[in-house]
Amino acid sequence: MDVGEGSSQSNHALSNREETIQLGHTVLLKIPSGDIRTVKLEGNATIYLGKFGSFPTSELVGQPFGLTYEIVDKKLKVLPPRPMQEVEDTEATNELIHDGQFVQPLTLEEIETLKKSGLHASEIIKKQIEQHANYSLKTEYSKEKYKKRKEMKYSKSFSVIEPTMFNVCEYWFDKDQNRLRDIRPDALAQILNLANVRPGGRYLAVDDASGVVVSAVLDRLGGQGRLLTICDVDSPPAYPVMTQMNFRKEVTSIMSSLNWATADEDYTPILASTEPPSGKFKSDGQRTRLNKRKVASDLLMQTREELFAGEFDGLIVATEYDPYSILEKLFPYLGGSASIVVHSPYVQVVTNLQNQLRDIPGYLGPAVTEGFLRKYQVLPGRTHPMMNASGSGGFILHVIKIYDDESAVSVMQHRHRKKAKLGSEDVSARATPTGGAKEEEAQSAGASSATLTSIVDTDAGEVDKRTS
Repeated sequence: MDVGEGSSQSNHALSNREETIQLGHTVLLKIPSGDIRTVKLEGNATIYLGKFGSFPTSELVGQPFGLTYEIVDKKLKVLPPRPMQEVEDTEATNELIHDGQFVQPLTLEEIETLKKSGLHASEIIKKQIEQHANYSLKTEYSKEKYKKRKEMKYSKSFSVIEPTMFNVCEYWFDKDQNRLRDIRPDALAQILNLANVRPGGRYLAVDDASGVVVSAVLDRLGGQGRLLTICDVDSPPAYPVMTQMNFRKEVTSIMSSLNWATADEDYTPILASTEPPSGKFKSDGQRTRLNKRKVASDLLMQTREELFAGEFDGLIVATEYDPYSILEKLFPYLGGSASIVVHSPYVQVVTNLQNQLRDIPGYLGPAVTEGFLRKYQVLPGRTHPMMNASGSGGFILHVIKIYDDESAVSVMQHRHRKKAKLGSEDVSARATPTGGAKEEEAQSAGASSATLTSIVDTDAGEVDKRTS
């Protein structure tokens, strides 16, 4: 394993956001039941986690992501990571186990009394195990599952999820996949790879999937490059997914937005006046307000000029609108060999688009793919695929823009013409001597010239056949 490569990727991810939790961040908290809650950290506030307890936000500020905490008297205690233990199975079987109301002597009232007395969750679980009538009959795997179920029920711990693009996309997909237009984490990774998103590139994006595509492109660019989004609102769009990423300002500063009207070259934006009506500023507030208006107007015109200049490296589309009309509108602003990626939850949308692009010069190799994802539980002696899996992560069309120029000449044809020219010059130089022996040299040179010419003509014919 290349350790250096992995560390560089980790440093790149950390450079996009703060390394520790700060005020104003929106963090994802995973509770023992497996549910994930999103919380925004504000000063002098208290975070409530229901039956798990509460604690002030100052307990999390300055802490790294990814740690597991336990709430003790409204204070956070860092829990050490649990080592993965090998489970040795025995000849025990669950066949003879009959669960009933008398298997567990502890009643709910007694358990609530133990919880109110301040007894730790591990002690409560230990008492339940000691008084469980059939616990010793269970297999080692069943015992582990029993302990985990009880920990999910009584433990007051939680984990702060690291805001990587995979974790954030997975959270939103599990929460409401319709808002992401079925963009699963594996589908998002495939979109970025097909679009060839890399630091320093310039990209166009049409994102109606709550900002998951825009967030992923910004995360991949890392503050180097340019991202221009086209939307259908006048003001800069609000992307909910981006709030959990906690990007630095340097990362988001490379992004600008235009609506479909201002993205039209024939449209003339109606800009508010940036000069005072009387010719003089009445107050400092008016001066500040008009200066902000001027900055916004200048930024709008600069963004339009940048779009119309074109030569963007790629286009990513994830929208409910007709993708063909979007490609028709933004195609002139893409550079040669630019990748175009269109994602849709419906296969009919991308297959219809594929059929339309096949007959249009300028689009090379439109292909439709669908990703398949199956999660696995990876534990010692218990590695197996999960029973449930998501139906689909959507369908992706990828196509490359090429320049359709009939006057373009093949590189190989140019090389063959150059060889033929050099060969004819060499023959004429050898044909200059006169006399008996020199005439023989001239005749042999003429023969070789004829042979060379026939070879060149043959090669040129083959090239002509290829180009035709």
